[in-house]
Amino acid sequence: MDRIDRRGFLECMAWVGTGVLWTAAGGVLSSRVISPAAAAEHETKAGTFRFAQISDTHVGFKGQANNDAAATLQQVVDRVNALDPAPAFVLHTGDQTHGQKAGAFDTVAEILKGVKAERIFYIPGEHDVFLDGGKEYLSRYGKRTVGGRGWQSFDYKGTHFVGLVNVLKYKGEGMGALGEEQIEWFEKDLAPLSASTPVVIFSHVPLWAVYPQWGWTTDDAARALGYVKRFGSVTVLNGHIHQVVQKVEGNVTFHTAMSTAFPQPAPGSAPAPGPMKIPEADARRMIGVTDVTYVPGKHPLAVVDSTLA
Repeated sequence: MDRIDRRGFLECMAWVGTGVLWTAAGGVLSSRVISPAAAAEHETKAGTFRFAQISDTHVGFKGQANNDAAATLQQVVDRVNALDPAPAFVLHTGDQTHGQKAGAFDTVAEILKGVKAERIFYIPGEHDVFLDGGKEYLSRYGKRTVGGRGWQSFDYKGTHFVGLVNVLKYKGEGMGALGEEQIEWFEKDLAPLSASTPVVIFSHVPLWAVYPQWGWTTDDAARALGYVKRFGSVTVLNGHIHQVVQKVEGNVTFHTAMSTAFPQPAPGSAPAPGPMKIPEADARRMIGVTDVTYVPGKHPLAVVDSTLA
């Protein structure tokens, strides 16, 4: 995977708050801000649908930037529910909890029951599996996944979605890893698809080398992404780094989402990653949700700033 220097990272990075509404249709993803004006607009073009991405909710976290991560998650849910029409489904790209704090999974589940969507698809973050290697997470969310291992795929209105798990070795290796078994499954999962099928991949740790020094990469992602080169439209959605980063590489658009709980520093701007020690009012300009709309004929991804402030 290509590396990116700090200057290049800052050029393509954007702090984004409350959210971006993604629209998918005709093989092209486009986006716009979640706001009352956007919520009032109705997409009527055939084949259009919406989905939302929520990431890094970190329920159980209490720090200077956010004393109540459950409250900001509820604010994000309220913004998603203001959309009309509602998203078809939601992707949660990991770190539901902050270190698997007792009761945190239950709190997240209770809040997300209020989301006006057909279904929520989950993949784990490293905070969801640190204590027990993923036993609690998989007991809750593994039943509909491949072999109960957490990875999965589904189709929606002609678009193929793939959820990958790259955090089960994170504690020991300090970076994301997919593993041989999952990569082989990924190859077989994509094999029957036409090259014209739009593909959306979602995982927790970025599938490109955002900043390897801080573990913001997936060690074996290059091999997996080799299998998507034949497709005309591929979008990769991630969490983990708590800030929006975009990169376009050939036919693949990478988009890393914000947290709903707290921001992290830009790569190289602090001694190490972790929650920023800033006032809560400042943090609310840096946390939110990604909401995706897919419409035929629109240009690809354009992230627009919006905040919880």
